[in-house]
Amino acid sequence: MRNSLLHLIIYSMKIIETKNLHKIYQGVVPVHAVNGVDLEIEEGEFTAIVGPSGSGKTTLLNIIGGLDHPTEGEVFINQTDISQMSNNQLIDFRLKNIGFVFQAYNLIPVLTAQENVEFVMLLQKRSKEERNDRVKELMEAVGLGDRLQNRPNQLSGGQQQRVAVARALASKPSFVLADEPTANLDSKSTANLLDIMAELNTKENMTFVFSTHDQRVIDRAKRIITLEDGAIVSDERR
Repeated sequence: MRNSLLHLIIYSMKIIETKNLHKIYQGVVPVHAVNGVDLEIEEGEFTAIVGPSGSGKTTLLNIIGGLDHPTEGEVFINQTDISQMSNNQLIDFRLKNIGFVFQAYNLIPVLTAQENVEFVMLLQKRSKEERNDRVKELMEAVGLGDRLQNRPNQLSGGQQQRVAVARALASKPSFVLADEPTANLDSKSTANLLDIMAELNTKENMTFVFSTHDQRVIDRAKRIITLEDGAIVSDERR
């Protein structure tokens, strides 16, 4: 009985699970971008997926995030199989469960920082009062409480990426996927961003999964998964 209960507790902690995941891009020579990946990510992990260019990092993140469909295999998010969902079902699921931080920030240029952060909450049909409170809380957390009315072109690259982090957290997702989030940042901005993410991870138990080449991110990660030719070749917890 104790063993069964322990198994249930451990299983309930899984936020992400992939089973025999494959992604093949067809062409003159088919490209096996993801090749038989079995992976489990638990709540509160701070994980970096690393590997050379072309190893499948971004493709794996895109499949986990429901931005791409696997050729074969299953993806479970909070025990829900998303691998067979339609595009419309995935849009709704992402909105409620997953936060994204991209290399290029992907902020909407005509919107203020406040409007960018609250955009997902508008789609979720949250009340104006709830949106305002959540935006202020998050913008303070990322050190930009005085920049609510600035548009992206009035912010530095590091500030834009911090707005992107606040936006990723606005919907209260189960986890955040960050694809090369420090690639366009200088050392100081990178350090600030990683400090913010690490604090959110520690204080709020927020789960982060990065794809990265950046040694500064790798040095801060608590778990490092290495891909080569679409397959996991090592998995190290620190």
